[in-house]
Amino acid sequence: MDLPPETAYPLLETIASPADLRRLPAAKLADLAQELRQFLIHSVATRGGHFAAGLGTVELTIALHYVFNTPNDRLVWDVGHQAYPHKVLTGRRDQLHTIKQDAGLAPFPTRSESEYDTFGVGHSSTSISAALGMAVAAAQRGENRRVVAIIGDGALTAGMAFEALNHAGSLPADLLVVLNDNDMSISENVGALSNYLARVLSGKMYSHLRESGKKVLRQMPTVWELARRSEEHLKGMVLPGTLFEEMGFNYIGPVDGHDVNALVSTLSNLQSLRGPQFLHVVTRKGKGYAPAEADPIKWHGPGPFDPASGMIFKEASTGPTYSQIFGKWLCDMAERDPCIVGITPAMREGSGLVEYSKRFPTRYFDVAIAEQHAVTLAAGMAVEGLKPVVAIYSTFLQRAYDQLIHDVALQNLPVVFAIDRAGLVGSDGATHQGSYDLSFLRCIPNMVIMAPADENECRQMLYTGTTLSSPSAIRYPRGSGPGVPIATEMTALPVGVAQLRREGRSGLAILAFGVLVESAQKIADRLDATLVNMRFVKPLDENMIVSIAARHRAIITIEENAIIGGAGAGVGELLAAAGLQLPMLHIGIPDRFIEHGTRDTCLARAGLDPAGITTQVEQWWALQGQTRIRSVGSA
Repeated sequence: MDLPPETAYPLLETIASPADLRRLPAAKLADLAQELRQFLIHSVATRGGHFAAGLGTVELTIALHYVFNTPNDRLVWDVGHQAYPHKVLTGRRDQLHTIKQDAGLAPFPTRSESEYDTFGVGHSSTSISAALGMAVAAAQRGENRRVVAIIGDGALTAGMAFEALNHAGSLPADLLVVLNDNDMSISENVGALSNYLARVLSGKMYSHLRESGKKVLRQMPTVWELARRSEEHLKGMVLPGTLFEEMGFNYIGPVDGHDVNALVSTLSNLQSLRGPQFLHVVTRKGKGYAPAEADPIKWHGPGPFDPASGMIFKEASTGPTYSQIFGKWLCDMAERDPCIVGITPAMREGSGLVEYSKRFPTRYFDVAIAEQHAVTLAAGMAVEGLKPVVAIYSTFLQRAYDQLIHDVALQNLPVVFAIDRAGLVGSDGATHQGSYDLSFLRCIPNMVIMAPADENECRQMLYTGTTLSSPSAIRYPRGSGPGVPIATEMTALPVGVAQLRREGRSGLAILAFGVLVESAQKIADRLDATLVNMRFVKPLDENMIVSIAARHRAIITIEENAIIGGAGAGVGELLAAAGLQLPMLHIGIPDRFIEHGTRDTCLARAGLDPAGITTQVEQWWALQGQTRIRSVGSA
């Protein structure tokens, strides 16, 4: 693959801010786009990161910063996968190689990182709502600024985006929505004609005639209705904008998103138009890098790779990941039970569903970025006797909380939630850490919540969920387990029964939930403490906990979830209700957001790496011993 040397960026190196960009002659913008694209290829190759989406927005990003007076004018990016070129052009070029790394650039636009990052993102489909709020605020305060929402990479599939469009079209706010259509999902008629039409329809003359005609024709209702329908018909013959026009937007496009001069011309026209505007830009995900163009899914967020050969460097395998264990289990279940169906909100690859989707295509449902719909879809299936399994990341389940309560738990429907990426995920940072699922699930009636300590328990717990007549959740982390052999057979675990792993003599009991059981085992061995693998977060093993409290001087709970409202809090509530009081320490994710880094670094920041857990346990246990000595002495 013929790529220029890494240092061949004479134009890009002159751009320290969008102000520098706006001083370039328009004739240089195409050359700048070529340099920026190659810079992205070489930079992401060193450490990995979101890749294909950013390659597709190079020209669009240049045109937006060239036309609009950023940061006074607001650019609001959706998701953030598309925003690497934006980071480069806004003073972070020399730091891009640190993105997603410890103490490096944030993986997504982050307000604390740059004044050009006007809104923090990570989850999809928020840009139009946020941008509309900014546009309304500007109008309320009499401030002269334009606001642009750039939505794409599948984000328009979520209902929130359409809620925002529906509201924005009813307001006089000066808002521009740019649809980065990077998978040809809406239209393919891009070329000279559509580019010409986009420039004409965004021009002042057309806008003036259109608005003047409306004023006149509104006085003649019959003629006005005929004219309105005629305009829609004429636009509809060459443009797919009827939906957006009906929602109150002036639709422009589609325009070639890799023609930077056409983009600049169209955006310049739109800059002066008032009210809600909608620009449809068609781009190619992975543009300019053949492997990414050929397989944009694979190259959505690769690890380090060789830019010349296109070979992605693989991390050393340490056994199957929990996602792979889930995928294998679901295939095994589907073979034996025709009622099993799998549902995912656009996370087929990440959730381990590739093989299942190929082997059982009629029982596989990817609902796109629509978590709320995914959960209620599963509820509808369960009502009619199917056994739906919803594969969803912990951070994305948050977006379907009402549906989880109202549509599933309230009706006590047997939906299995396979919650991936529970706990600290690492490089995607605070927006994606699965820190809260135990807290927000534990308070919902009818839920059965399980946390496996290892690979085999994960498989058996998933199976257990399918045997229940109520909703269940099995939460497991990113990455691989401790290496426990996985049994082929599947056996349902007794609900609400914990596993006593070790009976100690020191008077200390450790109750561990999920994958931190392994770390707790080593500490229990050293301190001669009792260790319980709790297995179930709800219902808790009340008999085990009361028995432990009766014969121990202190209890420590350990979990990879927020301490507040988490599994340990449940243990404390149970003991308090039983009238039992003894010293307790809850170890978990502290009450702060854990930023991006490696998973190991994130665990260390939260005090949940082996060293951090050991320090907390030993210091607290030593303090309990001193307190007991003082109490005895004073007596």
